[in-house]
Amino acid sequence: SSTMSFSEAEVQSARGAWEKVFVDAEENGTAVLVRMFTEHPDTKSYFTHFKGMDSAEEMKQSDQVRGHGKKVFTAINDMVQHLDNSEAFLGILNPLGKKHATQLKIDPKNFRIICDIILQLMEEKFGGDCKSSFEKVTNEICTHLNNVYKEAGW
Repeated sequence: SSTMSFSEAEVQSARGAWEKVFVDAEENGTAVLVRMFTEHPDTKSYFTHFKGMDSAEEMKQSDQVRGHGKKVFTAINDMVQHLDNSEAFLGILNPLGKKHATQLKIDPKNFRIICDIILQLMEEKFGGDCKSSFEKVTNEICTHLNNVYKEAGW
């Protein structure tokens, strides 16, 4: 369904959890991407300019990796601001999903991978409560992205 059901308390705790990682968006966004590229090397194939980078250190220093990490975190941040308004939330998520499906041809399973890595990072840095406060958000993001992909004929 296209409506989300977050209680006011869930919205507040998800935002509180997210703020902790977003305050350092570039650093944390980079860490998430580097981990994804390292643990799931096939994900690198989508990024032509990251392909030749083998060491995590090299990736961490890359302006392109850092820029994309920040971009991912900024997009999630925009969605987090609209957890209580599914129309606005989907207004951000739908075009993004469409672009990844039709232009970039990114396998949708990669969204689950990146969301899981974000949750791991939250748990490592801020504990299990932080992670569990944000799990529902990542599930919503992945569910809606999968819907967009289905509509795009993926």
